[in-house]
Amino acid sequence: MTRIPEKDRDIIEQAMYLPMLLTILERDRIKIDKAGFKLKEPYLQLIEETIKTVQRDLKETKVAMRKGKMKVEQVARDEAFTMFLFIYKGFEEQHNYFNPRIRNKVQELMEYYFLLGR
Repeated sequence: MTRIPEKDRDIIEQAMYLPMLLTILERDRIKIDKAGFKLKEPYLQLIEETIKTVQRDLKETKVAMRKGKMKVEQVARDEAFTMFLFIYKGFEEQHNYFNPRIRNKVQELMEYYFLLGR
């Protein structure tokens, strides 16, 4: 059972997912830039604006983490699960996340930022 309130756990999870989303967007930007699109500029612009928005939200998340005395670290990873260490006001908790769940959550965030995040 977790000692972390749901609101704070959501902040910690944002601190996990947003850097992953940034990594994916950066890789996709490079691939689109090298691809043979006739009109690649609209795609690049969409990704660039999304990156800026995600970076802004990540900065706000990091500020909230500092204020709330929270940290998150990835401690282990295998084919099926990734383990994170949550540090919350001096308490430590380990949480396992199913890798497909992580992928799906990052995809949801990408869709949110592409479609609604403007």
